[in-house]
Amino acid sequence: MAAHRKPRQRSLSGNTARTAATLALAGAATATGFEGTGHAEPQLTPAQVKAKVDQLYQEAEAATEKYDGAKEQADTAQRRVKALQDETARKQEKLNSARDALGLAAAAQYRDGGIDPAWQLALSSDPDRYLDNAAFAERAGAAQAGAVARVRRQLREIEQLRGAAHIELASLRSRQAELKQQKTTVTGKLDEARQLLDRLSPQQRAAVTADGASSRASRSATGSRAPLSPGGDTASDSRAAAAVAYAYSKLGSPYVWGATGPNAFDCSGLAQAAYRSAGVSIPRTTYAQINAGRRVSRSELQPGDLVFFYSGISHVGIYIGNGQMIHAPNPSAPVRIAPVDEMPFAGATRVV
Repeated sequence: MAAHRKPRQRSLSGNTARTAATLALAGAATATGFEGTGHAEPQLTPAQVKAKVDQLYQEAEAATEKYDGAKEQADTAQRRVKALQDETARKQEKLNSARDALGLAAAAQYRDGGIDPAWQLALSSDPDRYLDNAAFAERAGAAQAGAVARVRRQLREIEQLRGAAHIELASLRSRQAELKQQKTTVTGKLDEARQLLDRLSPQQRAAVTADGASSRASRSATGSRAPLSPGGDTASDSRAAAAVAYAYSKLGSPYVWGATGPNAFDCSGLAQAAYRSAGVSIPRTTYAQINAGRRVSRSELQPGDLVFFYSGISHVGIYIGNGQMIHAPNPSAPVRIAPVDEMPFAGATRVV
């Protein structure tokens, strides 16, 4: 009889071992996925959400100021293009009239046949009359030469206007591209902030978006219109006082990026609208507004002064005295009163 041997067990090695390990890992991953214990995005605390949202709002506001600047430049370029186009149209109309006049003169000359003046004199039945007509024709010829010169000059002017319009159109397209880019940046930052806030409960969201001191100050001052503060600070100029009064009247208005009133504002839009109501024109953006008047130190602040924040000069408020300002904070909060030391102070300007 043949001896029955127990078959040897082959150890797993090489490709077989690797395959088994891969299957085991895959099974473990599947099991983990089914059990709901896979790697999830870490849950942020309300404090972390607030810090992140504040950062996003600041970045969005910096992009908003760039958007406002690009829009101002685009509007200016658009007005220049229209003015150049209107001027070109007027000059083209004059050119067409001059060309028509030259055409009539040329047609008349052709009909006369261009006979030599000596022969016309010899064949004329009234030499004296002919000589009078010849003198008139000579004068007419000089006038015609002047008309031709004017047409040539008008042609050059039109070409120059068209060249200038082409340059302005290129500038306009560049500004429009920048507008689109900054708009994308702003909306992206704001959408990200909204998504973070949506993860919180209503109570947590209210705590994150509301500043207690600012809210209380805004509520207590809503009915006030006087540019005086409890500390006795007064506006240095009647126009500054009018700007402060306007800012008080807009407490509670919503923040809308790119808005300049009368019902919604971004931060620099509120400052511009306040001084516009007082008959004073200031630039549109924070980084231009800071140079719109005389720089003053923080210790010299008076109601009506513009106060600026962050290293990039991306936020502005209107000082109202007693260490307080009125500003348009961000989309989560309306126009309100807040302490000047709420944000990193960057400088101040006295407009009038």
